[in-house]
Amino acid sequence: MSGIAVHRAVLGPSAAGAARSARLFAGLLACCGVLILVTLAGIAVGAKSIPLSTVIDAIFSYDPSNADEVIVRTLRVPRVIVGLLVGAALGAAGTMMQGLTRNPLADPGILGVNAGAALLVVIGIYWFGATSLLGYVWFGFAGAAVASLLVYALGSLGREGATPVKLALAGASLTALLGSITTAILLLDVDTLDPFRFWIVGSLAGRTSTVAASVAPFVAVGLVLALACSPMLNTLALGDDVARGLGQRIGWSRAMGALCIVLLCGAATAAAGPIAFVGLAVPHVARAITGPDYRWLMLYSIVIAPILLIGADIIGRVIARPGEVQVGIVTAFLGAPVFIYLVRRQRISTL
Repeated sequence: MSGIAVHRAVLGPSAAGAARSARLFAGLLACCGVLILVTLAGIAVGAKSIPLSTVIDAIFSYDPSNADEVIVRTLRVPRVIVGLLVGAALGAAGTMMQGLTRNPLADPGILGVNAGAALLVVIGIYWFGATSLLGYVWFGFAGAAVASLLVYALGSLGREGATPVKLALAGASLTALLGSITTAILLLDVDTLDPFRFWIVGSLAGRTSTVAASVAPFVAVGLVLALACSPMLNTLALGDDVARGLGQRIGWSRAMGALCIVLLCGAATAAAGPIAFVGLAVPHVARAITGPDYRWLMLYSIVIAPILLIGADIIGRVIARPGEVQVGIVTAFLGAPVFIYLVRRQRISTL
């Protein structure tokens, strides 16, 4: 008998479960502490380093005559807030996607979110003359929502309804179609490519408090819905037949999950552009800590994802001073090796 089994036999099921919950809660608090430190670093570090005392003064006793405090309040605080919102949204959405589709490689691209947002942003620039980030937000959100709903509708065709395989195939097909349309529009007018290129790479630079306020309600509703749906994902992980036997309404559960994904992915992609690997890698990092219980997995993903995103943004600002590397590029460099390591270390062919 293994050491863990002996420990559980001595403590009993309820005591062992309580001890595990206590460990996971302590770990979650530790992650929250790291997130606070990373958030403060995201405000203090940049092309111009600002002392932490000045950062605190700018937050609690703002002096408009102090240039450093103006930088903190008008540029860096909104940027970090957008990073927190986008990171939490991507972490929760990636967890929801992987649990809902039972596909360990699911991310915002699998349901056509990125492709739909990109197409509508290009249309907004080309036909409607959108030039500001706030304009991109609404076009991007609409495109992400429409694409996700189309994928769910296509994946629901047939007697079996929306199965994981059908959703993945529908998402891949729609992504290819929308991507080709986007490319065709860009080739028609090269001038459209310039503002679009900055958005498509994924960035937190230039995001204002207005952008944060625009997407915050969608992220808040999506996160509440994701936490409420976490127990449902535990049941779906057992398979559709077992879930039905336990009284789970499969169609309703997937519809609620799809709504959650639309809100979270749409808001995150619209605000910061398509950011790779956060929604893909973070759930696996969280799963290595929590195990398969989606109630804890969702909480950890919501906290770990902003740590990764803001940390990547800090790295991008430091390595190319006085310029910066966009956060979408940095997350790709950071996320790809981590994900490859997790794949090689753990057999995650199924969830």
